[in-house]
Amino acid sequence: MDPLLLNAIQRRHSNNNPTLMPCNNSGENRISFEAFFTGWLIRQKNYLDRLISAQNNFQNISELELSSLVSQTLTHYQQYYAAKVEAAGFDVFAMFAPPWFSSYELTYLWITGFKPSLAFKILDKSVDQDELTDEQLDALCRLRVETRAAERELNNEMARVQESWGLPPLVNLALKNPAKIRVDGETVHAAMQTLTEEMETLVASADYIRMMTARKIVELLSPVQSVRFLAAATQLQINIRKLGLQRDAERGRGITRSAQE
Repeated sequence: MDPLLLNAIQRRHSNNNPTLMPCNNSGENRISFEAFFTGWLIRQKNYLDRLISAQNNFQNISELELSSLVSQTLTHYQQYYAAKVEAAGFDVFAMFAPPWFSSYELTYLWITGFKPSLAFKILDKSVDQDELTDEQLDALCRLRVETRAAERELNNEMARVQESWGLPPLVNLALKNPAKIRVDGETVHAAMQTLTEEMETLVASADYIRMMTARKIVELLSPVQSVRFLAAATQLQINIRKLGLQRDAERGRGITRSAQE
């Protein structure tokens, strides 16, 4: 597993006070993550500017410099996923409908983020297929199949969790006397703890697939192709957010100020 994600998961299970989220309740922790997300969005725009500049002037930039920019951009996304793992440890259910996202952004959510296979649609539009070698095309085809298989596996696991726990009934039970009510031999408190851990695992697994799909694509591309791919992916995310915020503003739906661009 990706080192940053692995470390974040390990901290969640071994440390009650992760460095990213030192607050005492879920509301404060949410605000803390929103503050992180605000700064992350600013850095993301900076990376987009650098990627576009490199894309337009790649003839004057060495492959080493292009590779360094690609690595820095991927690390930027790694930091986001690592922060998400820790934040999910305080309120994993909020990650499935985060209030810092616009309504339009929420329509793209698949287990709290973009579907990993979206990366291939971006690749098809950003990198000319004629520029890819037969070896690259074959490897990307295999990766596409693997990614879709991983998505199906997580979809099935998500469905299993939802069906086995019966989320609405369990929440209703929790509103009564959770210390005495039992679900399959467990108190509601214990059941909710188990459910929360399963949901956290789903989020971490989905983020891992998202990150590894992007990394594997980049590994198969040349530095110039990788810059084009990452520029397109970053631009798409920024455009979706911008459009979503505009639509919500027109409809009068407020987004928390700290999470806006």
